Amino acid sequence: MRLKLKLTPGQRLHAMLDARELVIGAIRARLRAEHPDLSVPELNLKVFEEIERVKRFPQPPRFLR
Repeated sequence: MRLKLKLTPGQRLHAMLDARELVIGAIRARLRAEHPDLSVPELNLKVFEEIERVKRFPQPPRFLR
């Protein structure tokens, strides 16, 4: 957390986008392994469905994040 405080707002945004890219890539790789026959648009739809599915989980209390 201390490292984040030393970053400029632009650097924090860049770090957040990098983390998002990593997570989306991991989801995409898992779905590609599970569904190797899907086209790219179909795989993209599966990625969006997975993100929406995860959003329905209850969020942990703020102090645990």
